[in-house]
Amino acid sequence: MIGKNFNYELPYPILMIDDNLELHQMTIEHKEELFLLIDNNRNYLRKWLPWVDDIKSVLDEENFIKSTLNDYSQGRGIHYEIVYDGQIVGNMGLNWIDYNNRSCGVGYWLAEKYTGNGIITKCCKCLMKHCFYDLNFHRFVLEVAVNNTPSIKVANRLGMRLEGKSIDREWLYDHFTDSFLYAITIIEIN
Repeated sequence: MIGKNFNYELPYPILMIDDNLELHQMTIEHKEELFLLIDNNRNYLRKWLPWVDDIKSVLDEENFIKSTLNDYSQGRGIHYEIVYDGQIVGNMGLNWIDYNNRSCGVGYWLAEKYTGNGIITKCCKCLMKHCFYDLNFHRFVLEVAVNNTPSIKVANRLGMRLEGKSIDREWLYDHFTDSFLYAITIIEIN
């Protein structure tokens, strides 16, 4: 379980990054705001995210949030709202957790107008430290499409190493895309 080694004040964990930036566990109460953020950034997000066309309504977003809360209750992952200056601007989460090997995989998206300000890098650093120091994980993984230069830069800023390339890793609407696998271990950040 996510909370196994960390005493969350349930039901909604919050990770404080700085005075203007926080990660809040996704909640049903914000389904409209999240849907509108996705809808207003649909073309931008669609470039790298295969699920965008599946979120066509507030109900679709509500069902996604319910699935993330179920994953959390089962210890399979957690999804956060990225909150900047009191406003939801994106999403970040542990998409998978492997407790036997003490590792996890991160994924994220950010509204286009907030990109280029270091928000994702700061959020990843915070989540990575939380995973290493609070949850006792050993390995933190980020998988990115080979042409997704902004996310490759995030991996590099985090000090992650490139471990390999997966060919035809993901179907992206009308084509397969290759991906790079980046990782870092707790040993590498100490």
